[in-house]
Amino acid sequence: AVVSTQSGHYGRESNIFNYKYTFFVEITRICKDEVVCLPVSVSRYLNHMSQVAICTRISDNIHLMDPITLKIGQLNAGQYFRDAFDAICHQKQLREFMVMNIEPIYNQDKQYGSYSHKHQLADVWVLPLNSLGTDDQENEIHTRTHLGNIIQCGDYVLGFDVAHAVVNNQVFDKIKQGQLPDIVLVKKIYPEKVKRNKGRNFRLKHLRKNSAAETVTDDGNDGDYNDFLEDLEEDPELRKNINLYKREQKPQWMADAEEVLAPKVGLEELLDDLVLDVADTDQDGNMMTDDAENAGS
Repeated sequence: AVVSTQSGHYGRESNIFNYKYTFFVEITRICKDEVVCLPVSVSRYLNHMSQVAICTRISDNIHLMDPITLKIGQLNAGQYFRDAFDAICHQKQLREFMVMNIEPIYNQDKQYGSYSHKHQLADVWVLPLNSLGTDDQENEIHTRTHLGNIIQCGDYVLGFDVAHAVVNNQVFDKIKQGQLPDIVLVKKIYPEKVKRNKGRNFRLKHLRKNSAAETVTDDGNDGDYNDFLEDLEEDPELRKNINLYKREQKPQWMADAEEVLAPKVGLEELLDDLVLDVADTDQDGNMMTDDAENAGS
């Protein structure tokens, strides 16, 4: 990050300088839940992690995981920009699959390196959703996944169809075809998305925008915003530093939405929203309690 300082207005009477700051920031070119192709040097640094990996989290470090072996690693900003790499499959390019069969793997031969303890390795057979009800329905595709502890037969998952993808990446082109999986499963998805978006028991507070057209609402029409709320529901680690507020009144349709089988935020994690009415404050702006009102009368 580069900071540029420019002198601004100077008030002679108040003796106050107003400075204008301009920030130039370079950010990573990858996001959470994207499939990346690691250069050989980065793969070796991460204890010979597979070059085709998943970005599981972006914070002050980039968290990566090999979905075939559960090996994990992380890169800081300096390490990433020293040998930067791009995503070979973005979130919007993931395809939907249905899980047809799954077999968990409990005896894994782990070598040197760090491994994820939050995931379960499993052999899984999936079928693209557009193949259901067609002649290709019997051609199930086998792969190995890190989602063995949260998926079962009949569930829906998002994955990268490696076998049929056209990837424009020089590092990816050098990998031998036999070393690549047919599919890389990234995350589990839940049906009845509309009901889930409308039936949340929490809401977020937003900064005031310049115009009403820029205001983010909770009516379920903003796709990227709803994707972020789903990430909050599914990842307790992500929401631990975010204030979530209870909805004051539940609409009638929320009773049906609460029956959707999807991760939910517990009531113990929600905050009561404090709303001060003008009538409940004194002339100095202090909150009036019942004791204060009785004393004043």
